[in-house]
Amino acid sequence: MAKPCLYRKPTMPDDSAPPLDTRRRRIIYRAQHRGTYENDLLIGDFVKARVATMTETELDELEAVMEFPDAELADWLTGRIPIPAHADSPMLRQIREAALNRQ
Repeated sequence: MAKPCLYRKPTMPDDSAPPLDTRRRRIIYRAQHRGTYENDLLIGDFVKARVATMTETELDELEAVMEFPDAELADWLTGRIPIPAHADSPMLRQIREAALNRQ
């Protein structure tokens, strides 16, 4: 009897949609491979669900958010500490809102 395959191919936001451009694919990969499982989920899920429809400006803002260290991002996204003024941006607030509303 064959063992069931436990590996599941990662999917893009919508398998029926046209392929994503290289930049968006790289952003998805980077968002899902942050170095901490918590941020992989919080940032990765947000990005995977929205990256296909983001504008170039939003992609720039997203990449700027992903430059922050994982420990700080985790604290801000979970609400453990408030987002400091130097890091505050509409994109970071959107990601935090999505993270706080996860079920």
